[in-house]
Amino acid sequence: MKTADLLAAAISLPVEERVRVIDSLLKSLNPPETDIDEEWALVAKRRLEELRVGDAVAVPGDEVFRNISNRFSA
Repeated sequence: MKTADLLAAAISLPVEERVRVIDSLLKSLNPPETDIDEEWALVAKRRLEELRVGDAVAVPGDEVFRNISNRFSA
């Protein structure tokens, strides 16, 4: 099957099926690493709890990117 034919067939699928195809293709390029994913999940849970109890302060994204831009534009 030619790539163009494969793409045409994929595009004709319902949205949910296209999402499954895309997810499968992306995973084939970058397979999930379960151990690392579990570690990141623990870090995310810990950080969320820090935010909830007030041990950490959230910084708006636009402020973060502005600071980064200012730091590296010099």
